[in-house]
Formats: sequence, structure tokens, C-alpha cells
Amino acid sequence: MRRRRRPPADPPALLSTPRPSLTYRLISYLLVFPVFRLLFRGQTTGNDNVPLEGAVVVVANHGSHLDPPLLGHALGRPVAFMAKAELFRVPLLGPIIRACGAYPVERGAGDREAIRTATDRLLQGWATGVFLDGTRQPDGRVNQPQPGAALLAARAGVPLLPVAIINSHRALGPGGHGPRLVPIHIRIGTPIPPPASRRRPDLDAATRAAQEQINRMLDLGPISGSLLSPAREPPALPPRA
Repeated sequence: MRRRRRPPADPPALLSTPRPSLTYRLISYLLVFPVFRLLFRGQTTGNDNVPLEGAVVVVANHGSHLDPPLLGHALGRPVAFMAKAELFRVPLLGPIIRACGAYPVERGAGDREAIRTATDRLLQGWATGVFLDGTRQPDGRVNQPQPGAALLAARAGVPLLPVAIINSHRALGPGGHGPRLVPIHIRIGTPIPPPASRRRPDLDAATRAAQEQINRMLDLGPISGSLLSPAREPPALPPRA
């Protein structure tokens, strides 16, 4: 007797988007904002594509360690990224990166545990960041994308938001000899619907669509003067008591 296949369960209900903490707003206002806007002459375009409410998987190319804080600042909302668990035990650093949305993953933890932790963040309403190649690329492009981001989107039933980070690999890339003060620009693409299922063909199709959109935005080069769109201002600090 053949067993009837159960229909796929609907994704769990998402919680409301967490509000940026005071620590996050202070870091964004006092540190990331001047570094991005003044030191690296940062500009963004496509901010209207960013959903300011609800969970989303932010997918990007990865050229340097500057990328995680720049993404959260440019998008105008915290973006949760995976970080090594030992970093959370460092005095001062641990509370800061936790307040900015980072979540710990134990060294040696399997991919399943990392996916489960990231899915929990999405179900809490976070924008969760994933670099498609997983590691920094010397040319700053998406070269060998992994399906993890698409799997996250399929599990939580949320869209992917492609983002191209231009020139960060030249500013502070792997194998470099110190930072270079080149302009870093960020192009925000159009959301991609979650994969139809968790099957590999559907995951590969969503991953390929994200890769192609990011690399097309990279091919456009730095934002031209006529298209300049200032990076979204950091959230206003709360009034003093």
C-alpha cells in the first residue's frame, strides 16, 4: 500500500522586526557612518528596495571584513551575521557584536547547526546576511555561490535581497597590504521570491538568480554622479532623559 505524501507545512509565523538597540545605533552613528561616508566616500543606491519590516535574507558578494557593518548601515536596519562563538566571550567586543545582530556558531559546528541558528534569526524577524561564496574573494565577485542562503529563504518562506558591495576588496581585501582609501559603493537589487521548495534544483535556481543580479550590479561599476543616492542616515539617537 502506497503511503500518501504529506503536503509541505507552511513556514512558521514570523515575529515582528526587532527594534535596533541603543548600542547598535551608537555604533552606526559614531563609528560606521563616518568610516563609510567620509573615509571611504560611501554611497548607496536602491534603498527603496529594502523592506524595513519583516524577515529577509540579504545576499551579497564578499571582498573584505568591512562588509558586515557596512551592509547593516547602508540598508538602514541591523543585519544579523554568523560569528565565531569565542568572539562573544571577548570583553567589550562580545556585547557590541551581539547588539549589532551577530549570532554565535561554535567552531566545528556542522552546516545543519548553522542553518538552524540562522533560521531562528529569520523567524524572529531579522534581516539575516549571507555571503554567497562563504569566504572573501580576491576579485570581489560572486564566483562559486553556495545554496545555503536559498535554503534559509525556503525554510522561512522569506525573499532574498541581492546586494553588490563595490570596491571593498580593493579597500581591505584578502592578501592586501593594509587598507586603501578607495570609494566603496553599495547597490541594492530587487528582491527574489523564496525558492518554491527545498529541492536542489529550486535552490540552485534562486542561488543563480542572486549571483547573476549581484554580478550585473558589480559590472555597472561605482555609482555615477548623476545617480548618487546618499546612504540611509543612521537611526536618530534617543533623547536624553
